[in-house]
Amino acid sequence: MKLFGTDGVRGEAGSFLTAITALKLAQAAGIYFNKISKKRTKRVLLGKDTRRSGYMIENALVSGFTSVGYDVIQIGPMPTPAIAYLTESMRCDAGIMLSASHNPFEDNGIKFFNCNGDKLNSDIEKQIEDIYFNEELLNSAQVTNKNIGKAKRIDDVIGRYIVSIKTSFPKELSLAGIRIVLDCANGAAYKVAPTILEELGADLVTLNYQPDGFNINDNCGALHPKELGKKVIASRADIGIALDGDADRVVIVDEKGEVVDGDKLIGAMAVYLANENQLSNSSCVATVMSNKALEDYLNQHNIQLLRSDVGDKNVLQIMKDKDINFGGEQSGHLIFGDYSKTGDGIASALQVLAMIIKSGKKASQVLNPFELYSQILTNIVIQDKIPLEDISGLQELLDQLRTLGLRDLIRYSGTEKKIRLLLEGKDQKLVQQSMDKLSKFIKSKLC
Repeated sequence: MKLFGTDGVRGEAGSFLTAITALKLAQAAGIYFNKISKKRTKRVLLGKDTRRSGYMIENALVSGFTSVGYDVIQIGPMPTPAIAYLTESMRCDAGIMLSASHNPFEDNGIKFFNCNGDKLNSDIEKQIEDIYFNEELLNSAQVTNKNIGKAKRIDDVIGRYIVSIKTSFPKELSLAGIRIVLDCANGAAYKVAPTILEELGADLVTLNYQPDGFNINDNCGALHPKELGKKVIASRADIGIALDGDADRVVIVDEKGEVVDGDKLIGAMAVYLANENQLSNSSCVATVMSNKALEDYLNQHNIQLLRSDVGDKNVLQIMKDKDINFGGEQSGHLIFGDYSKTGDGIASALQVLAMIIKSGKKASQVLNPFELYSQILTNIVIQDKIPLEDISGLQELLDQLRTLGLRDLIRYSGTEKKIRLLLEGKDQKLVQQSMDKLSKFIKSKLC
């Protein structure tokens, strides 16, 4: 059984992610961090979102870490980016966020951060996974007597995170006079996000800020911004902000109630940062899923777009490797490297608000800088995952499509017997005709 996915360990609580699984995973992580952090603090930070299953899994994690000699600091519901920030500032060996992000309440997940507040790379995840399946090592690493760790709950760290986020907003600006509708998704930011916006002076209308353990992401938040759009219009608000369950992504709704496309948001922010002389190396990072119109728009402003694999940690890795301070995914994960260790929905929203205020224009004018190209995604069920380079005639067909000005992306599903096809270009009719041709070819080879 493989534990780690694209962003930590995630699955249905009580079946895939059981208390026993969480306990053993904490032991394995504790063994790993103890091995590399012997001169540090022997403390881990543990936060969570608002899911009912968090009680079960949180206690299992505490048992696992303390059984191998780690002390655990429990801080309750807090956004994922807060865990990244606080792990470093509180000098912990590791940070753990208990959340399944935008998934429904039935799921839960475990995300790990190192002592610097960075997500773990796949090599480290593999090492922890190997320890997890080594029963002899798990048993031998358990401690006794005075070496057993302890746990304590701290409720006042919310203030540290609030201060850190507020300092990312330009001191010369205020949200006074700006009416904002905020959707907290009944998630981890239900206390933090309203507090920050109100302290900065916003006229705030708050939605979905009363979690009950089951209503996280339930027809609300970043994945369901339709009702937010209606509320923006009804409230005559200047902007709407939707967070997801763990508040590491943001979706913006303009004053007309229209959802702002993630690629347009990345493009507008990158150009704004460049004009403010705040974009390092005149570059930004997006994933292979981002529309080519974004790339062309940035090139017009002398900004280079680098592409990563899907996943915010892949975006962040290229940002680190190339010394770039801004990147994101079209899904709403925006990473401002000067202010955050990972995607931070609240910090990102503040940067968007600063851009709009400085422009003196309405959100719909600022956040619609270019038109997207037509993009078609097709999933095809296949029999076998033959390496793409071994499919006779595929490269020749793709070369032909590229000469027509189309961009392609072909990849196999990581969990299903499916191949995913993406084509995009300026001419919608040409894109559709080309997708029909490509789909027919793939079916003839793989189905």
